[in-house]
Amino acid sequence: MKKSLIYVFISTVLFSLMEIALKIAGNQFNPIQLNLIRFTLGGLVILPFAISRLKKLHHKLHWEDWKIFSLTGFLCVVVSMTLYQLAILYGEPAIVAVLFSCNPVFALIFAYFILHENVSRSDIISLVLSVIGLLVIIDPFKVTNPIGVSLAILAAATFGFYGIMSQASSLKVHLDGVVMTGFTFIAGAAELLVIILITKIPSIANWMNSISWLKEFSDIPIFTNVNLPNLWILAFVGLAVTGGGFAFYFLALQDGGVSMASLVFFFKPVLSPIFAFFLIGEDINLPTMIGIAIIICGSIVTVVGYNTEKAKIE
Repeated sequence: MKKSLIYVFISTVLFSLMEIALKIAGNQFNPIQLNLIRFTLGGLVILPFAISRLKKLHHKLHWEDWKIFSLTGFLCVVVSMTLYQLAILYGEPAIVAVLFSCNPVFALIFAYFILHENVSRSDIISLVLSVIGLLVIIDPFKVTNPIGVSLAILAAATFGFYGIMSQASSLKVHLDGVVMTGFTFIAGAAELLVIILITKIPSIANWMNSISWLKEFSDIPIFTNVNLPNLWILAFVGLAVTGGGFAFYFLALQDGGVSMASLVFFFKPVLSPIFAFFLIGEDINLPTMIGIAIIICGSIVTVVGYNTEKAKIE
């Protein structure tokens, strides 16, 4: 239990610093370039854990496994995390952190329609509270940054979808979360590299430059600004926040179970705005605090409901 709490604490702190670190790094790098670097480094951190798990499972990767990794990598790294990075670029890190922490709400919806999982009363209550909390934070009648908010919600929704597809795929090929995540990151980074190389083809680059909103994605750099002064932020974003955050999350999952690991996303909506306030001077207004409190109540209902159902089964 003590080790599990330490893993949860480290993972929570790292995940809560994620949006701030990405906001700082985003000032130096193209958002797609940063995504590539982040998940390449993060994947390399998790890879030893994934290989160790494969050996324990006596499982050798086959073409079918890599097809699944390419799907989950595309959904997670190319789609969801690109939207997430753009949300941080155009929005406020604290708000993005809270909105993205609601990805389990979308996962619940997708699980019902795709996996046909039963939805408990606690799940419904949590879903309603989370939606209310989101609406309080966003305040649809006073939205000043619709782009950042919209991108954050899309990132959360697509990450929820990725989570469900990853869960379904892991059951199909009998691989656990550590293996799925490690190779998902590697596959996603490889796919992102291919897309970046395509944007460098002159004809495609010229076409993208002719469209105002696509200019930012034309001729995406790979190594630009990857230098000694920026090494610390790249190491922190890739190795610590992405690789370390997920590694400690899976250690908490392995040592303490789902309910223990879920505490990470229970505390993240609280810590992220606090870190944003002290580190980059981002204000926390009253609606945001009220919305966070409502979402936390929803998280409590989820954890209590899960433990109650688990106790019934046991």
